[in-house]
Amino acid sequence: MELYIFARFHAKPGHEGTVSKALTECIVPTRGEPGCVRGQVYRSIRDPGLFFVHSVWKDESAFELHATLPHTVRMLGIVEPLIDHPLDVSRTEPIG
Repeated sequence: MELYIFARFHAKPGHEGTVSKALTECIVPTRGEPGCVRGQVYRSIRDPGLFFVHSVWKDESAFELHATLPHTVRMLGIVEPLIDHPLDVSRTEPIG
């Protein structure tokens, strides 16, 4: 069953550019992973510090592997200290 990921990142003031760059640099190799069906980074039009990553994976094990890959680990190492909340990643499935 496909897995749908929604990740939220709200940058601390002054760190919006660094968070944006890290997320967009990570999504390119992510899209090339065999288990990634699709992935996209979004930025709020009302809050320039608020970003979302939406990705779809062939299954949960594909996402688990993604979490261990160097581009993902690097991105999280950059972004986690620059957001104003704990890491917020939701694993979801469609219901309707």
